[in-house]
This record gives sequence, structure tokens and C-alpha cells, in this order.
Amino acid sequence: EIKDKNSNVEIKLLGTKLNAALARVASEQRKRAELEAKEVERLLSEAKDLKSYRSEFFGQLRKILGQKEGIQIVGDRFVFSSEVLFEPGSAIIGEEGRQQLSTVAKVIKEISSDIPENINWILRVDGHTDLQPLAQASRFKDNWELSQASSLSVVKYLIRYEQVDPNRLAATGFGQFQPIDYGSNPESLARNRRIELKLTEK
Repeated sequence: EIKDKNSNVEIKLLGTKLNAALARVASEQRKRAELEAKEVERLLSEAKDLKSYRSEFFGQLRKILGQKEGIQIVGDRFVFSSEVLFEPGSAIIGEEGRQQLSTVAKVIKEISSDIPENINWILRVDGHTDLQPLAQASRFKDNWELSQASSLSVVKYLIRYEQVDPNRLAATGFGQFQPIDYGSNPESLARNRRIELKLTEK
């Protein structure tokens, strides 16, 4: 009888401890859920804020560059034909390209001073090529290398000559694998050779 009583006491104590532990877990889960909900709300708010600055950024670029041949707005991206910036098959920025990028840099710096510090944004520079293989004499092994070199050239130019904050720039290369025109005629191929600028979250 004594043993059974002691066992019952132990069971009750264990039950009490278990209930207390479950209550703590439930409380921690509620707190975690509240924090996650607040974080989601914060991120949505930042995305909404960034969207308004993105509209301002592209709106200003459209006013300045929108009428120029080889430059267009596609969704939330500003698209430069490669021929505007580079010689064919090259990642060296030409004179016209430097002029256009100088204009872009001016707008970036104007907008960036207005964006609140809590919005973690970057200007992503994406390089794209057409699907044609490179000439044997090319210094690049393939279109992946060319697209990466092109976007990196733009980023380095903006940093070195236009003093754009390097923490706000990213260079990516997509080769021929993200076409905007699936035709195979010269005009379609030319459309796919491009540099895209996108103001986005880090």
C-alpha cells in the first residue's frame, strides 16, 4: 500500500511537471508565432515601401532615357540592349554606354538618399546573351562568362567612375537561358542580348 501511494504521488508530480512544461512550450510557441507575424508584417511593409521607391526610380529613368533607341522598361526592370553599352561579343563599355550609365547612376544616388535605412535594397545588374555560340577568337569560354563579365563591367563602372555604393549593387549573369524573345531572327537575337537593372530586396 505504501509503495502504491508513493507511486501515485510520483505520477501526480510527473503529471504536474508535464502540464507545466506543456504550458511553457505553448507560451513559447505563441511568442514565436507573434514574432514571426511581426517579422512578416515588417517585410511586407518594407516591400511596399521599396515598391514606391522602385516606381520613382523607373519613372525618372523613363523620363530621361525612355525615348532612346535600345532602352526599354519591361515589367519592373530597365533593359539596355547590349549594343547600347558594348561592342558585339565584348564586355568593355563604350562611350555611349558610359553616358547612359552616368545618367542611371545620378538617379540611383538621388533615390538612394531618400530610401529609409531599414529597407535593405540593392540594384541588381543582370547580364544576358543570345543563344549563338561565341566566336573562337572570343576571350570568353561561353555565354555564361560573357553575361557575367558584362554585368560585372557595369557594376564596376558604377562604383569606380560614378561612386555608387558597392553595398547596393549586385552583378549576375544568366547566359542565354533567360530570353525575352524566342525567335531566331536577327531582331530576336538582338533583343536577348541585354543588360537589365532591377531595384529589389537583398
